Amino acid sequence: MIHKLRLAIRNDLEAPEEARHFGSGWLSGVAALVLSIASLCLLLGERLQGIFSTQALSPLYALPQFTLMLQVLLVASFLLACSNLVLRRNRILGFTAILLVLLTITIAETLNAQAARASGVALSLDWFVLNILLTGLLFIPLEKLFGRLTQQALFRDEWREDLFYFLISSVFVQTLTLFTLAPAMTIVHHTGDWATLRQTIASQPLWLQVIEIMFLTDFVQYWFHRAFHQVPFLWGFHAVHHSAKKMDWLAGSRMHIVEIVGLRSMTVVPMYALGFAESALHLYILLVYLNATFVHANVRFNVEWLKPLIVTPRFHHWHHGIEKEAIDVNFAIHFPLFDKLFGTYYMPKNQWPSGYGIGGHPVPNGYWKQFMYPFKK
Repeated sequence: MIHKLRLAIRNDLEAPEEARHFGSGWLSGVAALVLSIASLCLLLGERLQGIFSTQALSPLYALPQFTLMLQVLLVASFLLACSNLVLRRNRILGFTAILLVLLTITIAETLNAQAARASGVALSLDWFVLNILLTGLLFIPLEKLFGRLTQQALFRDEWREDLFYFLISSVFVQTLTLFTLAPAMTIVHHTGDWATLRQTIASQPLWLQVIEIMFLTDFVQYWFHRAFHQVPFLWGFHAVHHSAKKMDWLAGSRMHIVEIVGLRSMTVVPMYALGFAESALHLYILLVYLNATFVHANVRFNVEWLKPLIVTPRFHHWHHGIEKEAIDVNFAIHFPLFDKLFGTYYMPKNQWPSGYGIGGHPVPNGYWKQFMYPFKK
């Protein structure tokens, strides 16, 4: 039964373009489904904070407006689902959304809030919901208004794999943070005599600290990124990221968990070891998160005067290009300067790659097959 329901939902989400036009009920059905899932996850985060929420979002549940926000999401989901039921012959998205709304209301009525934590780590469903809503609301309209490949569907090939990668990296954000901060905290612990240096760095203007963090982390990430291309064993992990055959706002989330831990562990070292202010760290993390999504997005922005200064989508798309010339180029995340200095810069004028992925497409489809891919001969 659940398998049939899942296939029915998937088939309607991936419906052909002629069945997704405005007025067909498809858009309202998708929106209703997204909002109903978001409502359920946020409620579970609030009622079971020791299991399904991240500590950083605890103040959200203490807000008096939280209940009102949840009610607005539920009402909006219900109304959109009704619109789907009226307009669309295939009503599976609307019916599913209504079932999730009813389930959320039932849980809200029967389950009291349990804020006690059995451990310091929980599955961050709330973090996943807020992440997907933030990036989706920002980048889906951008891709629809300024898309380069205008025929590429929202639910394109392999969207389910990439959404699952997004889910995994979000719900395990607290566990990943424990691993990734360990090297930096060890260095801080053994460099107590750097206190004066750290105070001096933290006293700089906020904007200057953010720029310094961008340069330092980009330098570290450039060499980390390049190593994952040129060391055969490491390439097995990074090949998972390059296996995406379509580029959009969700494609950047496809990263092997081993690479995520290694990359974040190395890039946070200069941020914490040198003592940058917490406000600068938080601002940088927000910027790099949005930037990483933007450079993978299916957008046609091609501002030539920005090309030498900062990484643009076209610059990074060439890093993912399937052409022979796109192999081992454009490793920088923020500043093309590093690729120019170290001989890996490639940007043919006003051209985009003809396709994406790896020659021969050796990486299998599916999250668990891709998880095991680096460990197989």
